Amino acid sequence: MGFLSSSLLLTDAIYKQTSIIVLSIIFISGLIVYFFRKKNHYFIAAWASIKSWIFLAPLLFFIFSFPFPAPLIVLVIMSIYGAKAFFQLMGMYHRNYFVLISYVGIMALGLCSYFHSLTLYNEIPMIVLGSCCLVPILRNNYKRMIQYISITLLSFIFLGWSFMHLGLILNLQNGLYQILYLIVLTEFCDNTNLAISRYFKSYRLFRRIDPKRTLGSTLMSMALTLFLAGAMRFALPDQSDKYWLTAGIVASLGGMFGDLVMTVVRRDAGVKIVGGFVLGRGDFLQRMDRLIFVAPIYYYVMFWIQ
Repeated sequence: MGFLSSSLLLTDAIYKQTSIIVLSIIFISGLIVYFFRKKNHYFIAAWASIKSWIFLAPLLFFIFSFPFPAPLIVLVIMSIYGAKAFFQLMGMYHRNYFVLISYVGIMALGLCSYFHSLTLYNEIPMIVLGSCCLVPILRNNYKRMIQYISITLLSFIFLGWSFMHLGLILNLQNGLYQILYLIVLTEFCDNTNLAISRYFKSYRLFRRIDPKRTLGSTLMSMALTLFLAGAMRFALPDQSDKYWLTAGIVASLGGMFGDLVMTVVRRDAGVKIVGGFVLGRGDFLQRMDRLIFVAPIYYYVMFWIQ
């Protein structure tokens, strides 16, 4: 089944099977964490995150079930909202020209995904950079312009170009299933790491950036994520070992890298939360940060192993 299906996916047997399995994993995980939520603050944080997905996951499956281009439109909206949160995080949301350039660039990426234009997709970051460089000239102003241009480009690359590789993944066989597959794996890996880090306190990997992340919790969460990747490999067009192993490794390592990079940005900006995220822990940007590295790495690695 390609993503160009003209019917509602809720009637598709594979989509219903995927939805039931994923939602079951979320609800069972939530139930387990719920009973342990009073043990320590690690389980409290894990429960806060999982209960967000208990509400959001059914909504996400329902929205993604609509015929194309509805899933692509949803991804564009998510990308724009993420960019907005990033500008707010950096205290730059009032700089309308740069924010508008970023939004237009993200919509252009969506159009490139729609028309399968990979060449133009990869040229848009240069167009965005050129447009940003015109702003100080047209406004005849130089104050803080290097800072504004740099932040705008960083926002666009992370929350636009990188994240919107999910739109390119839509063009792959069973692309929508692969996106849902990646979302489940990245969230599962993060929440598992958080929940078990109390029991693996030695060899903290990044003491100043993320003191809770240890070598033991990272390896254990990766192992559990790989197990889940193998159990859910039916979502991939090719269920051979190299595909689900690659997906599990990319979701684990790429997700960790994205989370750490955005943690660096937050700590440097001195802002922990930007707005809220439905229910529970974190904000909308924290639900996206793992995918900003997972999406492009997964897209190109899958081409390479083929």
